[in-house]
Amino acid sequence: MFHHGIALLIALFAYGTVTAGDGPLANQAAIDAARARWEGSPQAGWLARILPPSLDAASLPEPGSRGAALLARYCVQCHHVPNPAMHHPDKWPKIVDRMVVRMRGHGNRGALMKDMMGGVKAPDEEEVHMLIGYLRRNAQKPIDAARYPDLDTRGRSFRDACDQCHVLPEPSSRTAGEWRRVVARMERNMAWMNRVVGSRAMPGEPQLRLPDILAYLQQHAAPARRGS
Repeated sequence: MFHHGIALLIALFAYGTVTAGDGPLANQAAIDAARARWEGSPQAGWLARILPPSLDAASLPEPGSRGAALLARYCVQCHHVPNPAMHHPDKWPKIVDRMVVRMRGHGNRGALMKDMMGGVKAPDEEEVHMLIGYLRRNAQKPIDAARYPDLDTRGRSFRDACDQCHVLPEPSSRTAGEWRRVVARMERNMAWMNRVVGSRAMPGEPQLRLPDILAYLQQHAAPARRGS
């Protein structure tokens, strides 16, 4: 299986079968091949823990866009698919720049990545620009705290749980139905992350009170879209 994954990855990159506009199926093939490659490496343990495995190619925003194809081609070479909503727009350029330095074999872990992966591909400047644009366009919209005087009272569970991993999202950026799906995904992500640190509670540790979080988000959610 591992050797098959390497062969598929080499074919995809060498012959250019994964190109902008190929869509989610081609993007998923690149994701699966890259994952098979790094999961079979001696560094698989820490690579697998960098990001939770929460998204596939079809669930990426703008799944048929060139930005999604670039994400599938470059960002999954060493970890699971990143969600553009992990960070707010202004944070993505620095993260992408740091990752590109590593993909080019420099900076923290750069040399290790080159040796370990044996051919990590790095985007050119045009692709970097397009990737940053895609991530910023689909990034998390940060909360406007001034609009939510109850954030530290009724919204406390939401605040304490969600800002552990990313900027607090704007509740009005999604409908109530969309928030149900997002909160369910975040629950899976947090359960996955807790397997690393263990399940024993620590004094003062924020507790994940899902009913409270969902109720607060749905209270302030955007109106349901017609036909949804």
